[in-house]
Amino acid sequence: MTKPLFKLILGACILLGASQTFAQKKAISLFNGKNLDGWKVYGTEKWYVDKGELVCESGPDKEYGYLGTDKDYKNFELTVVFKQEANGNSGVFFHSSLEGTKITGWQAEVAPPNQHTGGIYESYGRGWLIKPDQEKEQYLKMGEWNTMKVRVVGDSVTTWLNGHEMIQLKDDKIGAANGQIALQIHSGGGIKVRWKSVKLVPLKS
Repeated sequence: MTKPLFKLILGACILLGASQTFAQKKAISLFNGKNLDGWKVYGTEKWYVDKGELVCESGPDKEYGYLGTDKDYKNFELTVVFKQEANGNSGVFFHSSLEGTKITGWQAEVAPPNQHTGGIYESYGRGWLIKPDQEKEQYLKMGEWNTMKVRVVGDSVTTWLNGHEMIQLKDDKIGAANGQIALQIHSGGGIKVRWKSVKLVPLKS
């Protein structure tokens, strides 16, 4: 390898590493591991911190419950780490707004096996916009820790589960919206999900 080519490759590697480090530094931890600062509880279901993990759990009312951010987020890459201890029907809402437990916006699904984790559902709107292909349902590890990434830029949404791309979606209505990020407890009771990391990197459109 010639010296100029070696220097060019080395320089590219340094720039790539610097870019990745910069992106990591931009990440915002939305959950501090201690309390619910930065969030607001909607409904009567249970949200609490246990051993540094955020727990959502059905309460006696067995209704919908939400934990929404104090701030709105438009373009971002959100990474959550979750474990479904019971049932596991939850979700990550974005560009959402809440009145009591009525939520409008879009949900990246978190659900039991074969119930479309990583798909996108529009609440109080068009319903399911896109579901992962059936063969991708295998990537969910029920009862174990899973990592889901949701990238929203303009009208484009992409989700990944445990490193596997689940869906790609383009939707003008999403691109025109803004709003809170919210975690969900589904109605019906018997739900318990743990979250040990909720991190967001703001992006430009």
